Amino acid sequence: AVVSTQSTGGMESCYIELFNVNKSITEKYQLQKHESSVLSLKFSSDGNWFVTTGKDNQMNIWTTPHGYNAYQSQEAASVLGCDISEDDRFIITGSGDKKATLYEVVY
Repeated sequence: AVVSTQSTGGMESCYIELFNVNKSITEKYQLQKHESSVLSLKFSSDGNWFVTTGKDNQMNIWTTPHGYNAYQSQEAASVLGCDISEDDRFIITGSGDKKATLYEVVY
């Protein structure tokens, strides 16, 4: 899967485009859960899911290859970035209110 955040003319976007290029025909999905600009995106080490964060105070977990929104969390301020532990068990986010939030991934 290939992911991009859509941008037109330098404008910030709340859309995520997911391309499934594992087949002979490329499938394209436009994901929209964020209400404002997407600020970060990080894939899990196995590539089966990814995390996005945004100015809308949201952290979202998406599955690949179709972009199902598996989890959404609302934080107190813009979520500026994220990272995933090497074993895919934890997600950490950093937000505009100078707080870090640790999520445990259970599946």
